[in-house]
Amino acid sequence: MRLYGNNPVLERLKTKPQSIRRITLQEGHPDAGYFQKKARQWGIPVVIVPRSKILKMARSANTQGVIFDVDDFVYTPFGEALTWAKKKKATLIFLDELTDPQNLGGMIRTMACLGDFVIVLPTHKSVAVTEAVLRVACGGDNYVKVSKVSNLGQAIRQSKEEGYWIAATVVQGGAPLTGVAFPDLCGLVIGSEQKGVRPVLLKLADKEVTVSMAQPRMSLNVAHAVTVVIYEIIRQKGRRA
Repeated sequence: MRLYGNNPVLERLKTKPQSIRRITLQEGHPDAGYFQKKARQWGIPVVIVPRSKILKMARSANTQGVIFDVDDFVYTPFGEALTWAKKKKATLIFLDELTDPQNLGGMIRTMACLGDFVIVLPTHKSVAVTEAVLRVACGGDNYVKVSKVSNLGQAIRQSKEEGYWIAATVVQGGAPLTGVAFPDLCGLVIGSEQKGVRPVLLKLADKEVTVSMAQPRMSLNVAHAVTVVIYEIIRQKGRRA
């Protein structure tokens, strides 16, 4: 996999330098000295290339003159992630058939900024953590655990057995977000913009939640909706701290 641009590569250097296999820099890069110093520290090869080569390698992505070749993304086994989440009182985010990498990347970036989260993805009919996701996440992937499971419903049941309270977002008909009390151990089921949360998963939720719209015919992009809901969850946790 490749990382492009200053924020993703700087966060990777800070948090997981051992995962970097090669650094490619554009000739005359203003931070070349810093990257080369860090590369020597971790034994990472550095290649200096002209701008034309960088553009060709990036296939139109905005590199800001730097590309990291890194190990493939490592998913956290769900059992391990659930144990960590319970200890940290982290929020579980179950994504039901989300397919847009831009939305997943945006969610990861938001969650990295706001607190402790675990994202749970199904192995089928779902986006994975790709280069496109990492570009949008802007380094947030280093701070958010992501798990893959073959059965999202079973993962939700397992979470409830461990004491998690689960809410599911619905466009209409749910309890107003600001009137819902989220406990410290809580999870959130998010559906795709086209279909929403599947009925089989809605049945597992302890509460259905709706973000009220000022204009009834308008709706939020799924990544923006997640931001609103998880901010409220974090706000309530902070109030109890």
